[in-house]
Amino acid sequence: MPTGGGGTRVAEARVELRVLGPVELYTGAGVCPLGPPQRRLVVAALALDAGQVVTTETLIDRVWDEAPEGARRTVQVHLAEFRRTLKQAGVSARVLRRSGGYVLDIDADRVDVHRARRLVAEARDSAHGDRERVDLLAEALALWHAEPLTGLSGEWAARIRQTLRQLRVEAVLAWSHAHLRLGNATVVIEPLTALSGEHPLVESLTAALMRALYAVGRTSEALDRYADVRARLAEDLGTDPGPELRRAHQAILRGEPAAGAPRPATARSVVPAQLPMDVDGFTGRADELTRLDAVLARRDSRPTAVVVAVLSGTAGVGKTALAIHWAHRVRGQFPDGQLYVNLRGFDPGGSAMPSDEALRGFLGALGVPADQIPVGIEAQVGLYRSLMDGRRMLVVADNARDAQHVRPLLPGSPGCLVVVTSRSQLAGLVTAEGAHPVTLDLLSTDEARGLLAHRLGADRVAAEPGAVDRILTACARLPLALAVVAARAATYPDLPLSALAAELSGAGPGLDAFASGDAATDVRAVFSWSYRSLSAGAARLFRLLGQNPGPDIAAPAAASLAGVPPARVRPLLAELTGAHLLTEHAPGGGSGADRSGADRSGRGRFAMHDLLRAYAAEQANAHDEPHKADEADEALERLIDHYWQTGLAASMYLDPLRDAIEPEQPRPGVTPEYIGDHAQAMAWFTAERAVIVGLVHETAARGLDAYPPRLAWTLETFFDRRGYWHELIAMEEAALAAAQRRADPAARAHAERCIGRAHMRLGRHHEARGHFGRALALYARLNNDTGQAHVSLELTRVAELEGDYRAALSHSHRALELYHGVGHRAGQARALNNIGWHSAQLGDYESGLSHCQQALHLHLDLGNRHGEANTCDSLGYIYHQLGRYDQAIARYRRAVDLFREVGDRYYEADALAHLGDTYLAAGHADAARGAWEGSMELLDQLGHADADRVRVRLRQADDPSAAFASPS
Repeated sequence: MPTGGGGTRVAEARVELRVLGPVELYTGAGVCPLGPPQRRLVVAALALDAGQVVTTETLIDRVWDEAPEGARRTVQVHLAEFRRTLKQAGVSARVLRRSGGYVLDIDADRVDVHRARRLVAEARDSAHGDRERVDLLAEALALWHAEPLTGLSGEWAARIRQTLRQLRVEAVLAWSHAHLRLGNATVVIEPLTALSGEHPLVESLTAALMRALYAVGRTSEALDRYADVRARLAEDLGTDPGPELRRAHQAILRGEPAAGAPRPATARSVVPAQLPMDVDGFTGRADELTRLDAVLARRDSRPTAVVVAVLSGTAGVGKTALAIHWAHRVRGQFPDGQLYVNLRGFDPGGSAMPSDEALRGFLGALGVPADQIPVGIEAQVGLYRSLMDGRRMLVVADNARDAQHVRPLLPGSPGCLVVVTSRSQLAGLVTAEGAHPVTLDLLSTDEARGLLAHRLGADRVAAEPGAVDRILTACARLPLALAVVAARAATYPDLPLSALAAELSGAGPGLDAFASGDAATDVRAVFSWSYRSLSAGAARLFRLLGQNPGPDIAAPAAASLAGVPPARVRPLLAELTGAHLLTEHAPGGGSGADRSGADRSGRGRFAMHDLLRAYAAEQANAHDEPHKADEADEALERLIDHYWQTGLAASMYLDPLRDAIEPEQPRPGVTPEYIGDHAQAMAWFTAERAVIVGLVHETAARGLDAYPPRLAWTLETFFDRRGYWHELIAMEEAALAAAQRRADPAARAHAERCIGRAHMRLGRHHEARGHFGRALALYARLNNDTGQAHVSLELTRVAELEGDYRAALSHSHRALELYHGVGHRAGQARALNNIGWHSAQLGDYESGLSHCQQALHLHLDLGNRHGEANTCDSLGYIYHQLGRYDQAIARYRRAVDLFREVGDRYYEADALAHLGDTYLAAGHADAARGAWEGSMELLDQLGHADADRVRVRLRQADDPSAAFASPS
């Protein structure tokens, strides 16, 4: 790790208590032993909150995941021994007893973690130049001796360890950026290489390392780093690189001058690269490629228009392969990026992607955060076309149903080119938008022969020309059918092609969709032949996969669908993939570990071509004997149970204090996935979101009305935090309809409340009130006081957004009364904080202070770090208004630390902005700027509009006459 670069400052205060490594007391005479691990954990629990009261209950929670009998007495013994150690060492620190807890009275600079945080914060001060900033950060980083809290176990220690790792990463990044701005790229390469090895999925580390390598001329290494991380992200998380990493990559590819620290991400700086992988060894289609090249040439002759090409043809004819291959050929002419979406317009399950969903995906790819995407599709189209204005981008809209399906995705400015594929000719698009039609027919005989030659080798194809002709005839020269046959022939290289031709000739009639003289009639024969070559287990899984309503499926879910252990389903999936009856479009991409804690590499996500899905459904119907008539229904119910059981566990990691639902035993054959922490839960929901939504709508359509409400329940917290409020409304409306048909008032009330919250988030206060009112009436009829309390808190937020703080206060009091009556302590804490906040907004600071302090004690008792952070923010506001700036600063700093610990970056930025306001009011202008800059940096990284508000504060700080508003 870095120790300097321009010199390292001598520490002004000796660090005596260390947690950034083994927990130990260090004096001039050396290290003083602190005793067994449990005592060191007690010391660490005090040191992390040095100078503040830590309640006995909090100490117990930090030391034990499940407190034993006598825990309070054990803590007292450990503290007595720690006092004795401090006294014997002659250290000017004391453990003081305070009401309800203990305080470690020590100079903050004598605790390494607090000294490190101070140095990092000081380095953010714009008054410092990069040379001084390098020294400050190097001094901070030198305080890390090993893994924080080395050797200590437990949930709290693990959580703190992760927070301190993040602090170190942030410090190394700031140190590296400062060095890069000074032109010292060589200095940072080794430390960044080591740290990126420890944190391979932290993209900002890779981006900084790529810039440093590029700056010293090691361009190929920089590009290799990008390729490695891109593959790792796809394998481990099922995601693509984020905006910062893609910008670094694009800058290197364009040969831009090496830069220092990255600029804040904005929608205009994002360069999407969404094209799927090109087809290996693409052959034929020379005429169509020439026509597409001609369409591209017309772009320059039509300087005021968007050029659109429409590739149409029957299913399986190779439209997508051609579009993607050509797009890769010409991507260099579109320096602002490429967008791609599969609209699933002819999905046999009827689950075509709506235009607005595709549009929101494009806006996200262009850097627009989910919570800033407009509500209506017209506003979304306007924002999309504004972002595309002046850009040279390629847009591929695959598998469109009709012209209206794709129209919202057309940019409005010249310079862009759109390629649309569809089974329809899209005559309306040709007529109204002047699209250029390119119709794909079957492959010519020579092209089809060339495809087989490429896959099987020219010698093998030339050796049996008659057999090859019969294969081409049986496959109707359909590329999809030829690919399946080629896979079979390649798997068995000693099998004569004449034998394959004979099997195809006797395979039976084609799919109904290709009957009535259609040239591709024999595709069913190809599928049938391939299907009949499967093992019994793989054939059964193939049939059952037709039950999946989502666009794809992960390996663990496929195991539950089939009712077999995960280890048994993997070879079956591999068999189907090898036979080209399934595609593993996202290798790996697991959300975490299995129940043993082992890594689930190769978890995989698998998809079926829509023709294959139709064929799988046919085979399921044909295979079912009378005594097996329920097999498909049972498989669907196992799949539902898999997502219900896993989603239930994952949702509780996102919101541990949510009203819990008692889990049921999984159905026989169902193996829920193991979710071990918050990060795994987020990754799982990100990967499975579309499948669960598909299940909600599928079960609703089938009249399986018990399932939509519970499946929707699993996604609610995830959708709310990610800002997917449009999808949340659609999903909950399906759940609401199911609950109404089932006459389930409790499920109805819950759905109404969730729909109301989503409308509230979108600023639709009138709609929100209507849903909340219906939810409240239903809960009242059920005598459900907890539900009524929840709705009262929701109404509090609506009133607050409308500026009616008296109504908000009334709702909060009602919520508190109800929560108190049912003993719901988490709800009481939230309601008390709301009462305190709204009282303060009305100028009653003493009442606000009292209620917030009560809320804080409850949050501490419950171990609710997020609730504690929110309440500390409220207290900071109140102390500010009372002119007690030192106390306000302490509370805001505590809120910042807690929000950082739980990973809530937006509220960390919000609390930093409030902290800056209070620093300014207290006369600490430099500290105010540092806090605002930290806030603005986070908001820019999030792409949040609040960054502009903080920029105004910074500009005003440069004007001595500027007036600042109180924090809100």
